[in-house]
Amino acid sequence: MTPPIRPPLVPPADLARDGDAWLSAGGGNLFRVDLDPTRLAGAWVEVTAAVATDAEVARPRLVLDCAGDGTPAPLPFACSARGVGRWIGLLPPDLSGIWFEPIGTPGRFRIEDFAIRTPSWLSLVRRAFGTAPLDTARMLGWRAAGKRLRARHRLGEIIRRSPAATYQGWVRANETVSPGERAMMLELIGSWTAPPLISVVMPVYNPSLPELEAAISSVRRQIYPHWELCIADDRSPGPAVRRALERAAASDPRIRVSFRAENGNISAASNSAVALATGPYAALMDHDDLLPEHALFYVAREVTAHPEADLVYSDEDKVDEAGRRYDPHFKSDWNEELFLAQNYVNHLTVIRTELIRRVGGFRVGYEGSQDHDLLLRVLDHTADDRIRHIPRVLYHWRNYKRSGSFSSGRIDQAISARQRALEDHLARRGIAASIDEDENGFNRVRRRLPAPALKVSLIVPTRDAAHLLEVCTRGILAETDYPDLELIVIDNESREPETLALFGRLSEDPRVRILPLGGPFNFSAMNNRAVAAARGDVVGFVNNDIEVIEPGWLAEMVALLGSDGVGAVGAKLLYPDNYVQHAGVLLGIGGPNGVGGVAGHSHLGARHDWAGYYNRLVLPQYLSAVTAACMVVRREAFLAVGGFDEVDLKVAFNDVDLCLKLRRGGYKIAWTPYAVLYHHESASRGSDQAPGRVERFNREIDVMLERWGETLRRDPYYNPNLSLVSGHFIPEGLGAQRMPEIKPMFRPDR
Repeated sequence: MTPPIRPPLVPPADLARDGDAWLSAGGGNLFRVDLDPTRLAGAWVEVTAAVATDAEVARPRLVLDCAGDGTPAPLPFACSARGVGRWIGLLPPDLSGIWFEPIGTPGRFRIEDFAIRTPSWLSLVRRAFGTAPLDTARMLGWRAAGKRLRARHRLGEIIRRSPAATYQGWVRANETVSPGERAMMLELIGSWTAPPLISVVMPVYNPSLPELEAAISSVRRQIYPHWELCIADDRSPGPAVRRALERAAASDPRIRVSFRAENGNISAASNSAVALATGPYAALMDHDDLLPEHALFYVAREVTAHPEADLVYSDEDKVDEAGRRYDPHFKSDWNEELFLAQNYVNHLTVIRTELIRRVGGFRVGYEGSQDHDLLLRVLDHTADDRIRHIPRVLYHWRNYKRSGSFSSGRIDQAISARQRALEDHLARRGIAASIDEDENGFNRVRRRLPAPALKVSLIVPTRDAAHLLEVCTRGILAETDYPDLELIVIDNESREPETLALFGRLSEDPRVRILPLGGPFNFSAMNNRAVAAARGDVVGFVNNDIEVIEPGWLAEMVALLGSDGVGAVGAKLLYPDNYVQHAGVLLGIGGPNGVGGVAGHSHLGARHDWAGYYNRLVLPQYLSAVTAACMVVRREAFLAVGGFDEVDLKVAFNDVDLCLKLRRGGYKIAWTPYAVLYHHESASRGSDQAPGRVERFNREIDVMLERWGETLRRDPYYNPNLSLVSGHFIPEGLGAQRMPEIKPMFRPDR
């Protein structure tokens, strides 16, 4: 390999400096790589970069310009969501320019290194053999057979696979604080006129001494110095714990300890710890868990940037007895519907101290669900925009046999406490619902339909396809348990005798209207016309290839639509072979190499009975969008945002666009796993990739990217640490590992 080239990087003219060599970015800033591109045209190159940044996520990218068409091609670096990564590949022979994008989101950053190397073909083959020997052997076979172009493409795929084959590798690549990042943190702390005091609240009862000392040590090692550790010992048996806590308090004046006169429980001990807190924010920590050294810095930065925040939470992972980190939980931004079903907020949770005291602290009698109960009561005194999520792993939760919690040791009592806490919350909100436990062990909120039930107008467009339409309409009219619905069938120039005969039979039902609409297929226009003719307060969009498989689907969706602020609700759709076709829409998914995508389906191809990533397949939740293959919408909300775009989005993405317009208008989009139907996807209309349709589909992609570009880059209900190659919740740069829950044809090839 030749020595590395470190060419100058020329920043964009409008990029401002912030301090010594720090730059301020709004995202999408391209640095021109100042070298003659003809030197590298047609060559294999390895580009490495290191960027120190305080952005929530950094996805470095190369951007190539080729003389052939002048279209910039973005190429993401592998093995990085934090600014350290590499790209390996064969540059095009008509290369005319190279740019480097350090981060794709707003933030302060500094480019610490940017180097280009030109590895030999033989060294790349050796590397490929180390990554994937069988695939490399096939590649060499293609090359020997004269299929050199295919071999080059495959070699590039193999060597770009991330070396972070495990989560531990991902941690090393993404979670180590570099000297540049540490300097940035200290510089920023020094610039704050009133850095907030963070009170770490730790109830203690009979812990393993090494684990307790490790927990305390992890607080003392914080880069952010403005903290206090408030410990309340719940009368642990034996003197060893008391001596350890007294030593800790003597070693650091920021550690404050109280010893309870009698043993209470986790709620009582937590309240005693909160009583010691003098900071404006209290961070909840268990006595055997660990904080990474940068945890409190990012908490302090968040509340400094958002002083109105009442509740802040982060991502988390687990740590085993050997200290090995595993099972990361990369969370959604605030998602109240998901939170009702499970306390996904969990760790690290930081709450305004005054608010904890205002709601009465932790309630005795709710042990096993004391945190969930506290947060449900906090919600009564805050608003969605005062709840902040930090998409970084800021908490390591010990989770193994010896570290059992109250909730794992007394599961029945914990379930009872959880359900009572939720019942109390719904009663305070005036929500008519019952609570029980679903088949997966989570809270099941059964909202009651209003009396009388809202009239629902279900709209089904079709052109012939009587075999599909008959199944669909029979399911709606005869197999759906809902008291007041009408069915509007849009006839888009059907001609087949079977279809016309079916229309005749359907028309005999007073709940059915056939609405003739001619012209080329325009999903948006047809549904807009049907909504104008609809009589219901709720309109439902149902594809003609939907099959009802359980009677309560519509009642479930309409009940959820009645929740405060919800404008649209989507269902869980299965392929006929019982793999998941739709579990909500994630933004930014599916572009080439994970760049420039519009949207993709969450958990596409998963087994129908799999719980999904942290139970996201089995719990109701808010999402950015759902598919109009089966969607119910408040009619007034649909009309208020202008309905479907029948000019620029006639076929594809009109449902995503509608949902984003609803969200912009202040409505929430919900998805429920309790409404399950079959979807024979595109059985009637066909694929967007069919000949003659690709051009139209690409135009609609361009419309979405132009209209919603920044929104598509950061889905609040996904997580910026997760890959945009597919919606399978894979950490960025980690690559798809064994995924037995996903049907092979849907597994991302990473």
